[in-house]
Amino acid sequence: MFEQTEKTDIQKLGEFGLIHHLTQHIHIKNESTQKGVGDDAAVLDFKGKKTLVSTDMLLEGIHFDLAFTPLKHLGYKAIQVNLSDIYAMNGTASQVTVSLGLSSKFTLEAIEELYSGMLLACEKFNVDLIGGDTTSSRQGLVISVTSIGYADEKDIVYRNGAEEGDLICVSGDLGGAYVGLQLLEREKQVFLANPNIQPDLEGKDYIVERQLKPEARIDIVDLLKKMEIKPTSMIDISDGLASEVLHLTHQSKKGCKLYEEKIPLDPMTVEQAREFGLDPTVCALNGGEDYELLFTIKQADYDKMKHDVDITIIGYITEESAGNYLITKSGNVHELKAQGWNAFTSTES
Repeated sequence: MFEQTEKTDIQKLGEFGLIHHLTQHIHIKNESTQKGVGDDAAVLDFKGKKTLVSTDMLLEGIHFDLAFTPLKHLGYKAIQVNLSDIYAMNGTASQVTVSLGLSSKFTLEAIEELYSGMLLACEKFNVDLIGGDTTSSRQGLVISVTSIGYADEKDIVYRNGAEEGDLICVSGDLGGAYVGLQLLEREKQVFLANPNIQPDLEGKDYIVERQLKPEARIDIVDLLKKMEIKPTSMIDISDGLASEVLHLTHQSKKGCKLYEEKIPLDPMTVEQAREFGLDPTVCALNGGEDYELLFTIKQADYDKMKHDVDITIIGYITEESAGNYLITKSGNVHELKAQGWNAFTSTES
């Protein structure tokens, strides 16, 4: 998309010049977008459907490390993590707004690379980028994305709808993003100690991509609709399986039993976790950033999805007084506790 080789100071364009430069290639894809970039506000029309809105902020040094995060991947991920919230409501994402805080170290070409990743994600998931803001930043790169979507009232799934006896399901596999982050952090430290040593990531593509380039699971939302299954509750897994399960049970005023042997783990995640001396199950429970969907379904819907290999039943909902517990592979029972990433105490996601 951008083929310039010289580095351009953003100050030469100014704020409005930068916005025009970055957004001139945007093409509107959704009928609900009546007016996108170019006015004081975007204009949307969802024709009677309920509007869904979610916002996430990513901060350099807190949520990402540019030492090992390519800007194009970062732009793609910034959009993905927001779309995931809309899909977790069983909705359709249709628009995003993007606001950037930029320090003086970023050239125009660097921001073009970041934006190209964002536009790639928008294109893949049929989402319109309809506005945002830019400003200077003394703390490095700041990215704020707001995602907008829609759904019929009858189709929206909240976190508080789980009922006793419901099956707890998860898409994909877990723990890979966290283990991928540990691998990237290790190779960064090796490089800092000796810049002549190149990163050793050969054969680790899957877990590295789980961290750097996650994929929002719209395919699972579409699959459930084709199966005629409406989850009773749903959430995306951003802060670790344990944390998200407890969100569902707390808001539904229920308890749960999870089975360690049922938690889906990719073989590469298991192998790399053990190489680091980590328990793969703990990585899945507390690692976060997998952006898979965690949801509950009625037992009557089990036969509709029992043969799908990308959805795993990992436990069931109990009455609130029964508490929240994990049953280990050896049969021991442990109280389920959230020990995942905390936005106000951690220095890296």
